[in-house]
Amino acid sequence: MSSFRLRPLALALGGLLSLAVHADEDKPQPETTPAAAGTATPAARPETTSSKSFAEVTKGARRLDGYFPLWEKGDKVWLEIPLSQLDQPFFFEIGRTHGIGEHGIYGSVMGPAYVASFRRLGDKIQLLAHNLRYTAPAGSPQSFAVRQGFSDSLLASAPLASLPSSERKAILVDASALLLADIPMGAYQLESVYRQSYSFDARQSAIIKSRAEADLTALQVTAHYAAAKLSPPPLHAPGAAPLVRAPLPQTLPDARSLFLGYQYSLSRLPSPMGPRLADDRIGHFVTTRWDFGDDSAVTPRVHYVNRWRLEKRDPNAALSEPKQPIVYWLDRNIPEKYRQAVREGVLAWNLAFERIGFKNAIEVRQQEADADFDTADARHASVRWYFGVDIGSAVGPSKVDPRTGEILDADIVISDGFARGGRRFFREQRTPDTTAGTAVGTDASCDYAAEAAAELEFGLDLLAARGDLEPGGPAEERYISDVIRDVVMHEVGHTLGLRHNFRASTVYSEAQLGNKAFTHEHGIAGSVMDYSPVNLALQGQPQGEYKMLTLGDYDYWAIEYAYKPLPAEQEAKALAAIAARSTEPTLAFATDEDAGSEDDGFDPAVSRFDLGSDPLAYFEKRIKLSQELWQRLQRRPLAQGESYAVLLRGVDAGLAQVRRAAELSTKYVGGLSHLRDHAGSGREPLQPVSAETQRRALRLIAGSIFQPQSFRLSPDFVRRLLPDNLDRNENRQPVGYALADKVKSLQGGVLKRLYDDDIARRLLDFGNKAAPGGNPFTLSELYDSLQRAIWAEAQNGGEAELMRRNLQRTHLQHLVTLLTRPGNMPADAVALARDNARELTSWLQRSVQRPGLSKESRAHYADALATLQEALKASFNRVG
Repeated sequence: MSSFRLRPLALALGGLLSLAVHADEDKPQPETTPAAAGTATPAARPETTSSKSFAEVTKGARRLDGYFPLWEKGDKVWLEIPLSQLDQPFFFEIGRTHGIGEHGIYGSVMGPAYVASFRRLGDKIQLLAHNLRYTAPAGSPQSFAVRQGFSDSLLASAPLASLPSSERKAILVDASALLLADIPMGAYQLESVYRQSYSFDARQSAIIKSRAEADLTALQVTAHYAAAKLSPPPLHAPGAAPLVRAPLPQTLPDARSLFLGYQYSLSRLPSPMGPRLADDRIGHFVTTRWDFGDDSAVTPRVHYVNRWRLEKRDPNAALSEPKQPIVYWLDRNIPEKYRQAVREGVLAWNLAFERIGFKNAIEVRQQEADADFDTADARHASVRWYFGVDIGSAVGPSKVDPRTGEILDADIVISDGFARGGRRFFREQRTPDTTAGTAVGTDASCDYAAEAAAELEFGLDLLAARGDLEPGGPAEERYISDVIRDVVMHEVGHTLGLRHNFRASTVYSEAQLGNKAFTHEHGIAGSVMDYSPVNLALQGQPQGEYKMLTLGDYDYWAIEYAYKPLPAEQEAKALAAIAARSTEPTLAFATDEDAGSEDDGFDPAVSRFDLGSDPLAYFEKRIKLSQELWQRLQRRPLAQGESYAVLLRGVDAGLAQVRRAAELSTKYVGGLSHLRDHAGSGREPLQPVSAETQRRALRLIAGSIFQPQSFRLSPDFVRRLLPDNLDRNENRQPVGYALADKVKSLQGGVLKRLYDDDIARRLLDFGNKAAPGGNPFTLSELYDSLQRAIWAEAQNGGEAELMRRNLQRTHLQHLVTLLTRPGNMPADAVALARDNARELTSWLQRSVQRPGLSKESRAHYADALATLQEALKASFNRVG
């Protein structure tokens, strides 16, 4: 039985509480040693200075019975702390219920969580967060050293509000005095984002909602933050580089003041669950503890799989319902049209649990509109919508018991912009081009992070241009719902303890991906935990499913390792046998640190937004699909009164796809295949990419990305690439579309990667890793190939058009930097660059003498020649 009360809104936002300042806040505090959870506090305590009895304070107050009972009277709330619960650990979680809708400060998102306890220290109550990461067996000498070596943290404190009650054996603390503080560090986040001195304002903050039940006490706070004075943009000297102006919040009526909402949950901590050791061949989130009990261990670090507590109701049954299912609540803020897709995405994981003997391991419940609880509390794993002006993503965080890795709460949040963005772009499309092609389906796949809307947009744009989807029709709703279902499956996987798997997209061949029946049964990747793009075939080629419609083989395997019931005495051997299946092709795994970022990834088979067992073929196909979209856009007239902005967005969508394909292709150059195998698998864990594959990647880049014809658009079409004038006013967009500048930026990103010092080192070191003999791909071949492809006109004395001149200048900058400011580049790379510079100098000397060149080309060659000659004469200091 629970108790609930919503405090008057006028109290929270109209009258606003005036809170007493603690007179003793700055008094020196007695020295104490932080107590570990469950240990006794110091024996000697000064008596409380409060002169009021428990009964006097609570006279006329309404009691809400719960884990920590609450007492309410007027605008006051007291927290009752039974003496038996002092120094006893509980779960303390903070959720943000309200935000400001920009820069990561959103409502409905999960905040920090702690194993905490209340400690009485004299006339104060302290709320402590316990440091449980470092441990040793209880009672051992090491346990004393651990307590001496690592500290707990103080989250909040408040004076006692009453004398201890001999009848109730409890004390009272003013909940406002305890919780109306910046426990979630909102001021820090605001200052980090906006570079303004925001402060928590307790006087204008209030507790607005409270709830108490047997295992949970929850209080909701509206927290006011204010900046007494906003800092103006800094001045800079004439001629100096302009300094970036610190941004101000754009969604507020007045940037000096804002309210954030927080839900504080104090809930019962379960008895420790038996932990399960992690294996690095399978991707689970882990809880890491430092166990100092065994000094003979190679490392004190122990890694536990993060997982929900799931136990069979009938341990002897082959298929049994669990004692307690994993329950996901669908928040009342989810649009009704998407609730079924969300429900299906959550329940899809029951298939994996059925394979290991659990029936209905996961349940979905809908929060009613008039429900008296908030899904942000610690007792309701949930799926929620959230809103902002700069978002289009979904996330699936969870909170765990740091002692065992048991997942205690999880809240998936999906941005409204995720579905809205793709829908907007789709509906802006005009009459489809029906000159070729027939309808091939209505589904799509997307990534699961910030670029989800962009990936969705590209697929919708192309399908609409082909005539395969009708804007505004039932197919559109099904398309969006399927995408949401897919995203939910991915995020639920995270909340079940699974990490990303960025190798899963490479397990199926191009022929399998084009087979409708195969992709319907198996999906388009080995796991829903990858970032799988839309599976789009070239026009006229077989078309499989556009997206993941089911769990992949890897997903079943990862759930089996984490959740399969195993007798304790057999667990280690059984888990080793499960993990040993990692060599099976459809169980291929690699995660975030393997994929790296755009600048540091080295395994070309581990990338975001690739697809198929031959990613290079996929990248080439994506470039062709982008060019198909541009060709169709150029052929189709706009409807009467339609905005030109739709054309611009279509071109940009294609450029984004080409950029990704080009940058991911560079991972093959100097690339290494890295497998997470253990000894005895029969595979080498580290293997250089073959020389021929590296050459193939370089040919793709040179032939597609460095050629102007790859980005050729008709002049009359470019003249129509205009932004929406209202958006232009809001975002200060230029009127004219600078296609050459866009291409220059794209090509510059690719060259930056190819001239990266890590690639240079790997290519130079390949002789120590590759088998002897053959025709190895070398750093000199890379640099020579780039120079010949980029400066072909100079080598032959021909004209260089604008896009080529831009590319050549970018290449020249890399050469000059290597010659004059080599930084950490290997000495061999600098020597090779000098040799390239001398060769290019001779080409340019001949070209500037060539008759018939345009003034632009001649001036360009002469300027490049002068720059190179100065760079070759320059001196530099070599690092190291």
